[in-house]
Amino acid sequence: MPARTADSPAEAASLVRPADSVAVGLGPAHPVGFLHALGERDDWVDLQLFGALLTDLYAIFTKPGVHYRSGFFGPAERFLRDSGADIEFVPADFRRFGPIVEKLAPRVMATAAAPPDKDGYVSLSLHAGATTDELHRCGRDPERLLIVEYNDNYPRTHGLEGVYDHSLHVDEIDVLLETDAVPINLPDAAGSDADRAIAEHARAFIRDGSTLQTGIGAIPSMIASLLAEGPGGGYGIHSEMFTNGLMRLHQAGKVTNDHKGEFDGYSICTFAAGVPELYEWLHENGEVRFLPVGIVNDARYIAENRDFVSINGATAVDLYGQVAADTIGGHQHSGIGGHEDFLAGAGLQLDDRSLLCLRSSTIVNEGRVSRIVTNLAPQMLVTTPRHQIDVVITEFGFAELSGLTVRERARALVEIAHPDFRAELGEAADRIA
Repeated sequence: MPARTADSPAEAASLVRPADSVAVGLGPAHPVGFLHALGERDDWVDLQLFGALLTDLYAIFTKPGVHYRSGFFGPAERFLRDSGADIEFVPADFRRFGPIVEKLAPRVMATAAAPPDKDGYVSLSLHAGATTDELHRCGRDPERLLIVEYNDNYPRTHGLEGVYDHSLHVDEIDVLLETDAVPINLPDAAGSDADRAIAEHARAFIRDGSTLQTGIGAIPSMIASLLAEGPGGGYGIHSEMFTNGLMRLHQAGKVTNDHKGEFDGYSICTFAAGVPELYEWLHENGEVRFLPVGIVNDARYIAENRDFVSINGATAVDLYGQVAADTIGGHQHSGIGGHEDFLAGAGLQLDDRSLLCLRSSTIVNEGRVSRIVTNLAPQMLVTTPRHQIDVVITEFGFAELSGLTVRERARALVEIAHPDFRAELGEAADRIA
């Protein structure tokens, strides 16, 4: 049965019951108009929402009777939590979002999309992620409600047709809603001198022909810029997130994707976020393919790439090599995402490298604090265990940990710590058995 058309976001929001369950995908998948319209209602009794990485301060999450489960915190989640909203973190890496949302089986699923094409297919645009299967299941179930919000601001992107489709047909959608919402505008973060030094150290590990995965932030952006401006090339892309920096690497003619195993010829990602130029560039761009996170973040597929290099960040590393990347001071700061997946996948082949990049210290109220610490506990939780770690990079150099003993690892990390803390950390390293 063809989808019905909602005349307004308020009409679509009226279909949600006062006691109900609703799920949306991560970040760029959020149906902006629909979520804002939910916030215009005050009759909620028990509305259970599941999602991740909010892109706006939607009023719905401040309403009495509304509970939000988030798989990944961003600035909006942190602000809402600190303001007293009923919001809790669900510990899970990105690949586990799929089984979790299938277990929750929310009555309502909602997503953003590009407009229907001439054959009635709507591209899922900026997010393949972990909700695609559940969107299809929701559309097939007459007891559930599938809402798709679309407009021309969202690019039409592609999966691998017939293998990993990246679309819904209007016949499986219950409600189609057209709005003028725009995707999140996410400019590159400004980098410091320390970030540039880290990027320069990381650049030395990337050979011509390497396949790259980059996270978000100033350091990955600087690395991509160095590669785009430098003499090398022939790179491949296999990354959870497609960023402004990866677009610029393409635009510089440095991406060929000709040594990637099953995905030869394509840059692979599972979602994209950046500046409006990125979304315009992605529109109908067959060089980039959006696949489910269960494929993109699978260590077996990651390891197929020749000379794979993963580039990720952390909030702290301890002398054992344990990594904190999603908590600060015992509070949830971000999420697990694909952090461990890409560090693990890069460790399965001798020619692969995983680079963990962080400034050696940070300034807080009490002054300078080291981000290389004796032990993470109890201030921070482990995001990625010590046995997955290959190379740690700060502005003072790099420590190659793979194959080292526990004490050797600790001493190598002391050498790249901020000089103010090396004596204290060195004493702790000497006590490690």
